[in-house]
Amino acid sequence: MKQAEFFSSRWALILAALGMAVGTGNIWRFPRIVAQNGGGSFLIPWVIFLFLWSIPLLIIEFSIGKETRRGTVGAFGKLLGKDYTWMGAFVGFCTMAIMFYYSVVMGWCVKYFVSSLMGDAALSQSREFWDSFTGGYEPVLYHLFAMLVGSFVIYKGVTRGIEKANKFLIPTLFVLLVVAAARALTLPGAVAGLNFLFETDLVSLLSYKTWLEALSQSAWSTGAGWGLILTYAVYMKKKEDVVLNSFIAGLGNNTASLLAALVVLPSVFALAPQLGLSPQEIVSDSGPASTGITFIWIPRLFAEMPMGSTLLVIFFLALSFAALSSIIAMIELSTRIFMDAGLDRSRAIAFVCTFGFLLGLPSALNLNFLNNQDWVWGLGLIISGMFFAFAAIKYGVNRMRTNLINVDGNDVAAGRWFNYIVTILIPVEFVALLGWWSYQAVSTFDPEGWWNPFRTFSLGTCLFQWTVAILIFVILNRKLYERSVGREAEGNDEAQLV
Repeated sequence: MKQAEFFSSRWALILAALGMAVGTGNIWRFPRIVAQNGGGSFLIPWVIFLFLWSIPLLIIEFSIGKETRRGTVGAFGKLLGKDYTWMGAFVGFCTMAIMFYYSVVMGWCVKYFVSSLMGDAALSQSREFWDSFTGGYEPVLYHLFAMLVGSFVIYKGVTRGIEKANKFLIPTLFVLLVVAAARALTLPGAVAGLNFLFETDLVSLLSYKTWLEALSQSAWSTGAGWGLILTYAVYMKKKEDVVLNSFIAGLGNNTASLLAALVVLPSVFALAPQLGLSPQEIVSDSGPASTGITFIWIPRLFAEMPMGSTLLVIFFLALSFAALSSIIAMIELSTRIFMDAGLDRSRAIAFVCTFGFLLGLPSALNLNFLNNQDWVWGLGLIISGMFFAFAAIKYGVNRMRTNLINVDGNDVAAGRWFNYIVTILIPVEFVALLGWWSYQAVSTFDPEGWWNPFRTFSLGTCLFQWTVAILIFVILNRKLYERSVGREAEGNDEAQLV
């Protein structure tokens, strides 16, 4: 297979990895999850799971991508053999399914940035503005814009597209977050938000729910198990340090999340009393499509702040940049899979852009559909993460650590701790998280309709969609292998005969 491009430097690769990880989940989901799970009590397990779930999975993804030089489908087939290609297909499809609605969310971010930049007074009536916007056809146009911009970056290739975009987006995003946090922390009453964020409550800390929510947030936010890092690793140089890059990506992602919390929570606690509202109620309000803080409360609160219109522009620009850097990675993952199947980059990106737009239309037009897809495939990432752990176990964790991870030139090596985490802790975490979620769905969340595959939020809808996807990929397993790996394998066999 022709390997056309590599990232030009370690920092180019790290910025791309940070762009993959740092997205809207850091800015619009993290502050709400922190608020709902005890503030500082949540931060402790959240940091622990960074090291016991996310970073080990990032290490696995980096090593598999660098070794196989394939997207998710071909990587599983090449590393584990023909029988396991379907696992890589599930991983890839799970992230593609997220891409279909994530571009809609990016469109929302761009819409709010444009409206705040233009000084649209209607933003202060945030609930009405949201309902009017999402109730029409405007989200379709912004969804199309998101897909076109992301696809254009991927069309330009690795060094002129992905690398150049992230060299601008990620430093600018962090600067914007720092500026916004500095302004939020100078508000009268902002210290109450800081106390809420960092104070530890023993009851919450000892709650199993806090720990499981922390694991879920870490898995979602870092991009561990998505297949995105695997895809970027296809373009990393042979002697790049897998372990150090994984730690930098994971820690950078958590830093962005904390910066976002330092923007949102102090602002809410400082400004909510001026509206006669409870800060705790605002930060825990998920709103339609989990938009409560971001698209409903932030515009209303910033309207009460001196120079709040400027901060609003900065906030939504940062949010748009975060969304773009992540959608770029999702589009590249999809494109890489079709390139492995024989398409050139131009044809592959045209295919991905077209079908990404079409399959994202239901989410752009119907919030209930978007909520359902976010529910199903967001949770599906836990299965994807377990598939990566299985790949390492099947290949041999010690063999992977010795031959693929700890290569010559590494600054940091993976010790035996990596073996124990992958073979013991990650499977235990997977069973605990999925088991707890299933129990809650049946006993508490939806005891009467948990089995219904047509409910927006139910255990049944997840099991139904996951099962259909897995069955299709198992049936197509042989063809998937032949298209993504088989031709190269045949060529290698012929070369050996000669």
